[in-house]
Amino acid sequence: MIKAGIIGSTGYAGQELVRILLGHPNAEIVWYGSRSYIDKDYSEVYGNMFELVDAKCMDDNMEELAEKADVIFTATPQGFCASMVNDEILSKTKIVDLSADFRLKDVSVYEKWYKIEHKSPQYLEEAVYGLCELARDSVKKARLVANPGCYTTCSILSLYPLVKEHMIDADAIIIDAKSGTSGAGRGAKVANLYCEVNESIKAYGVATHRHTPEIEEQLGYANGAPIVLNFTPHLVPMNRGILVTAYASLVQKYSYEDIRAVYDKYYKDEYFVRILKKGVCPETRWVEGSNFVDVNFVIDERTGRIIVMGALDNIVKGAAGQAVQNMNLMFGLDETEGLRMPPLFP
Repeated sequence: MIKAGIIGSTGYAGQELVRILLGHPNAEIVWYGSRSYIDKDYSEVYGNMFELVDAKCMDDNMEELAEKADVIFTATPQGFCASMVNDEILSKTKIVDLSADFRLKDVSVYEKWYKIEHKSPQYLEEAVYGLCELARDSVKKARLVANPGCYTTCSILSLYPLVKEHMIDADAIIIDAKSGTSGAGRGAKVANLYCEVNESIKAYGVATHRHTPEIEEQLGYANGAPIVLNFTPHLVPMNRGILVTAYASLVQKYSYEDIRAVYDKYYKDEYFVRILKKGVCPETRWVEGSNFVDVNFVIDERTGRIIVMGALDNIVKGAAGQAVQNMNLMFGLDETEGLRMPPLFP
């Protein structure tokens, strides 16, 4: 059994890690870390875990945890993992970090977008960007994985085949994305109160959202050259889900069959990426509670553009599910282990 420790287990992503790992046949949770609820029963924080989790919340002592766990999940704010990780810890355990601390290779870009000093830039080169479908072999050998962001995962997987095959103008990509309120975390914020969010939709982080450089960096690798794009997120009144609608100009005239063949080339053997039938648009309700990403596209013959759509659950494939998928790869398991749950409905 893989002994797993979770630091930040009482956030939404941390709780989803608990839910998934409780049903994982090859893993057991040995540490429920939570700085806010130390010594409190975990099931008091999350009532859905009543009689399922008989454990108290512990602190965030990563050095002690490294002695007990084969893998540590850090579902924590930016800066925590980078401030704690060291050679001794990495010699004893593997880490899957759900924050942005090790996603960007250029420390100056990280510090510019996240407005904090990076405490361990010496690990940036080693850290593997854990988008499993694109970095599977590297993840298998990693001891430190940077779990991708939710908007980022949806945006990259939706656009990757077109960028990789140079079928679109990579310098003119526009990504319009929408997220459920769980993406903002569990902390009390006036802007996330029910009365503030219900019956409304708003853009935020316009031209400044911190997932922008992450999307640019990873798609830039696919392109073979840097990419600069527009990314605008929106908050919508639902609990879970990411919907990405991306626009790009095609470099020449392609048929539906041409584009479909490229998506099949990259994703036909990917269990968690579902390319929908022609004319079917992705919907967040069809991926909720699952590790699936639904993708499709429409060619706009009139404008010569392509509209690409993607949907995922921001807490599962956009966070905890992908983290477990990474864990599976790191320990030589089938990457779908513990993640084959079908989407919830309604």
